[in-house]
Amino acid sequence: MFSYYQESKSSPIMAPMTKMAPQQIFVIRNGEKNQINIEDLVVGDIIEVKSGDSIPVADICIIESSNFKVDNSSFTGEIEPQRRSAVFTDVNPLETKNLAFRSTIATEALTRCAMLCNRTDLKQDSENLARPVLQREYNGDSSEVALLKYVELSIGNVSEFRQTNRKVCEIPFNVTNKYQLSIHEIHTNNESEDKSQSYLLVMKGAPDSIINRCSTIYIDGTDVEMNDYWRNQFNSAYLEIGKLGERVLGFCDLHLSSSEYPYGYSFNMNECNFPVNNLRFLGLMSMTDPPKVAVPSTIMNCRSAGIKVVMVTGDHPIIAKSIARATNIISEDSETIEDIAERLDTFPELVNPRNAKAFVIHGNDLEGKSSAEIDALLRDYTEIVFARTSPQQKAIIVEGEYNIINKEISRSILCLACQRQGAIVTMIGGSISDSLAFRQAD
Repeated sequence: MFSYYQESKSSPIMAPMTKMAPQQIFVIRNGEKNQINIEDLVVGDIIEVKSGDSIPVADICIIESSNFKVDNSSFTGEIEPQRRSAVFTDVNPLETKNLAFRSTIATEALTRCAMLCNRTDLKQDSENLARPVLQREYNGDSSEVALLKYVELSIGNVSEFRQTNRKVCEIPFNVTNKYQLSIHEIHTNNESEDKSQSYLLVMKGAPDSIINRCSTIYIDGTDVEMNDYWRNQFNSAYLEIGKLGERVLGFCDLHLSSSEYPYGYSFNMNECNFPVNNLRFLGLMSMTDPPKVAVPSTIMNCRSAGIKVVMVTGDHPIIAKSIARATNIISEDSETIEDIAERLDTFPELVNPRNAKAFVIHGNDLEGKSSAEIDALLRDYTEIVFARTSPQQKAIIVEGEYNIINKEISRSILCLACQRQGAIVTMIGGSISDSLAFRQAD
């Protein structure tokens, strides 16, 4: 009943937003993948569903997937995301794992209901293929498209390379792991092997997460031990790029021994029967996603009207701070504790926090803080950035205390903290992962 009450209250609010959002889906027809309006779907269409998508106007039968889960909470009352696959498990359609129902949400995984596919690929119509690389249209999110265009310009035909090194399995990116992993077939020149194929594990994700999984680094064609020197080099490079406000990804790989992982090995994405640590670090790639021109002036107008703008992001604190400065969330004349320490050539721990006007805090640093401490933080600083926060982490309130689960803070907790002080909270976000905070906001 409580779930029904929540749904009935939120539906009128979300309905106008739903009408504004483009209702489109990727569909495979005649061997080509295109994006069409959902109302143009017909029985028998093969569609692709990825993380955050809503199952469209009909129920679907899954014929292939990769670590696919759906949120059935509004449908069955199950709180945890439910795993779905191509395997028929029950004669009851509500229980079998190979069906997903209309309006349930894909919470994890890049999955395709027809076949395992690459995260981003080129639209294969002749007009698009004739365009220069930078003008071509791709299927995928903006970061993946930027990476693919860069690689296309650097080495040429990406599709041919992918076909040669076929992907056999994948763990898509999620906010808990902060990495995306895939395993590919590769060809070797070792004629003594019965099969001329082995496997390469590749991983990309948040640089600090990637570097912690690596025991070696690839330098001038040689694998070198990942020691303190190379970690310091990594930190320096990450710091410099982060100060520019650019989005940074780390990359690593590992050649899997053919003796332990022979051709045809059954990789289990759920149990991870393969290494995810002691990998080889390859490097960093960054991309810029500049804020829209009107954003800085809009933030200033909000502040002039008495509106306090708080930034909550999953980005690294260095990157988050740079973006906050570029958008006037942290104004030009405001200093953080770290800024004051750098100006005085001292340690941040020796700076009086009251001398700082702006504050950038890592989600992990909020672990175990009480409601009073969070309220004081929001009250004492006029310009605040919460970095490395994750909407997927659970936050609960017990007897007025905020408890942070898994060392991360949820956006919904910040809404509650602001509301405790009598504030009217508006939440702005760009993805399905912000939905908890949308519901908590006024």
